[in-house]
Amino acid sequence: MTETSTSAADGPGDAASPFRNRLAFDLDVDICVVGAGVAGLTVAREAARLGASVAVLEGRHVGWNASGHNLGTVMPGFGVPVSDLIERVGLDDARELWALAKEGVDYVRATATEDLIPGIATSEGALEVSNVDAGETLIRRLQTLAEDFATEVEGWQVDRVRSVLGTGRYFHGIHYPKAFQLDGRKYVHGLAALATRMGARIFEDTPVVSIDFSGIRKRIVTPSARLRASHIVLAGNVHLGAPLKRLSETLLPVWRYAALTEPLGQQLADVISFHGSVTDSDGIDHFRIVDGDRLLWSSPETTWEARPRRFGAAVRRRIATVFPQLGKVPIADVFGGAVGVTVHGMPQIGQLRRGLWVASGFGRQGLNTSAMAGQLIARSILWGDDRWRLFSPFELVWAGGTTGRVAGHVIGLWARGASSAAGMLARHREGARAKERVREARLAEANFKAGTRGPAPRRPPPGAVRPAPPPAVQEGAEPDPVASQESEGIPGGPM
Repeated sequence: MTETSTSAADGPGDAASPFRNRLAFDLDVDICVVGAGVAGLTVAREAARLGASVAVLEGRHVGWNASGHNLGTVMPGFGVPVSDLIERVGLDDARELWALAKEGVDYVRATATEDLIPGIATSEGALEVSNVDAGETLIRRLQTLAEDFATEVEGWQVDRVRSVLGTGRYFHGIHYPKAFQLDGRKYVHGLAALATRMGARIFEDTPVVSIDFSGIRKRIVTPSARLRASHIVLAGNVHLGAPLKRLSETLLPVWRYAALTEPLGQQLADVISFHGSVTDSDGIDHFRIVDGDRLLWSSPETTWEARPRRFGAAVRRRIATVFPQLGKVPIADVFGGAVGVTVHGMPQIGQLRRGLWVASGFGRQGLNTSAMAGQLIARSILWGDDRWRLFSPFELVWAGGTTGRVAGHVIGLWARGASSAAGMLARHREGARAKERVREARLAEANFKAGTRGPAPRRPPPGAVRPAPPPAVQEGAEPDPVASQESEGIPGGPM
């Protein structure tokens, strides 16, 4: 099957997750994908589209972790600031990496259509807002993104941000008009259905027990069957298990939970009129409107797993803090998942050894990066596309184990505290400036009113000698000619 027959050949997809059996028989394929998240399913769909035989092994079920539990924001870029990316690899390679990220956005947009995945419910636009008044920094970022990376962006001034978000906590913003949102759960299940239509075989409840990487044909052992493949793609995030412990240990597990409110009606529309996703520059707040009048809001990150319900109250308090007009909103559901975050902040994409590939480390990266990685690896295996080498500078680095998780938790707390303090200081300064403008306006108004009544009598400068008043003339007395002359400014004395 050729690349030109892509979307039309896929046919309409079903977003509901069909039942998929455990692998119970030995199997021989060209490519084995470990992990049925967005990255793994994209590899499967694209490789099957290009004519390869593909099997996907999933230890639980499709989209059970982060791929099926996210806010569904799709926008260009990576999890590190563009300035850091340039510093690490140089401007030219940074541009190529950014171009790949934009390809990921295009891939998801082409896939997330009503024809392929009914009910996918996309919405347009993403807004990144600042917790502090950082206008100059905003201008520099806009110039870099627009001029050096050919990304469509708009700078929003404070008044415009606050006109669509009824809160004084945010200042300037960067608007990405070509970014969009979708239902993450429907997307991952729809992607599985599309991969199946292309001929890929997905086996749920099939954990990997061991892998033999030696030889041209790799051997994979599962609890009930064996599988052989020329290529293995590891796309299982932090849950790859004991056979791949060394790879899992290069990722810091980070959990993030999201809460969905009950319908809020007109009250929500009165406060928030922007229907795309909103994230702050410190990565603390991330929210968007869904179903017209419900708010979907994610909690801050944590490096320890917990019951999702514990975070419902925390999210409700955060909503009330940012938008006090909404008060304590009722929470309908809380869900979450774990992602793997790399030490360097970039994803792990490429070939570890001949026939062994990795697509992981997508924490803080966005759906576009997972999709791009899947497409890139499929083309690398079957077409020889070597652009995966652009990710070579971002090597596998040990994440520190338990010590790393403790450090990550402490750093997260410190970052949130620092962000809160910086935001409070920025709002205090803004309030002080507003009071000063009011004081100056009142002073100007007072001066204007004084000017309309005529000039006030001029006061002599300090230290000046006041002229003595003329002596009083008694009735019937002759006036003193000398005193009269001096009072009139005429010098007295003899001629």
